[in-house]
Amino acid sequence: MSQQSLLEKLDVLVIRFEEIGKLITDPNVISDMKRFVKLNKEYRDLEKIVDARKEYEQVLNSISEAKNILENETDNDFREIAKEELDIANNRLPVLEEEIKLLLVPADPQDSKDAIVEIRGGTGGDEAAIFAGDLYRMYQKFCETKGWKTEVTSYTEGTSGGFKEIIFTVSGEGVYGVLKYESGVHRVQRVPATETQGRVHTSASTVAVLPEAEEFDVEVKESDIRVDTFCASGHGGQSVNTTYSAIRLVHIPTGITVQCQDEKSQLKNKAKAMVELRSRIYNMEYQKYLDEIASKRKTMVSTGDRSAKIRTYNYPQGRVTDHRINLTLYNLSAIMDGDIQQIIDQLTIVENTERLKESEL
Repeated sequence: MSQQSLLEKLDVLVIRFEEIGKLITDPNVISDMKRFVKLNKEYRDLEKIVDARKEYEQVLNSISEAKNILENETDNDFREIAKEELDIANNRLPVLEEEIKLLLVPADPQDSKDAIVEIRGGTGGDEAAIFAGDLYRMYQKFCETKGWKTEVTSYTEGTSGGFKEIIFTVSGEGVYGVLKYESGVHRVQRVPATETQGRVHTSASTVAVLPEAEEFDVEVKESDIRVDTFCASGHGGQSVNTTYSAIRLVHIPTGITVQCQDEKSQLKNKAKAMVELRSRIYNMEYQKYLDEIASKRKTMVSTGDRSAKIRTYNYPQGRVTDHRINLTLYNLSAIMDGDIQQIIDQLTIVENTERLKESEL
């Protein structure tokens, strides 16, 4: 794409940015909360493009001015400064063009949402539950480094530690866009604590990451929901087993069931369960979108079958392998302590490359 046509594309978006800037101050728009939230999101996204356009224009001007000095200036000091500026601008230009092209590719609208993460112990019995607990700790540590808030909604403990199942929400900036890469089967190879012969076993846990639906995304009628209350189980003191604070919601049309027992208040548990229920109903439609993308892409980095084996954690060799992009790292202990950003960065690069190819920019 030529520099001129890229600028023309950006100019159209600058006009839209200015138009939205006026709309979000209009009292009629502010009173329509659904539209106001949508426009605010579009405004924030376009702001990045507008900033990139300013920098792009500055870089092009720097190149033009430096070339002009080199053609017409005889003073050596001026020429040296111009050469340096030209080198800096020429190095920055292709990088900036790639960044802008990526900004012009429509992002997955779910990427900015919070997420619901579900970890279930799979094959391997007690060891799978222990590994599910290890994965939960890994994500908890990772979320701490990002400044994200995690909140458990429900869990079932394993008999030898860890969790048979744990579901938690993650809130922060761009959470789903980062954690979506973690959906799939995580396999562990190690000598389990329950193994007496010292043999290496292979176990697995499944991770599902769902974008958290906002109230505006899906309408759930109260008449379609059956509400069950029961005593919470697990940690939390005497009141846990004596108060009917835990909530189970059943969505009658779809059969989707969610429960929350984390809070002592029945109302708070119901509010949390409603968020998860909305998200699961919303995700039935969203999965169709993922499947459509998966049919077009080769690497399936962040889409498609959640039952696919995505990563192996090999303890004897201290090795972690992500099978989607054939990435192997020998820093397992750091990764289990939450240092997964480098893996996510590589997955993001691969997905972004595919998005650019699809858009043919």
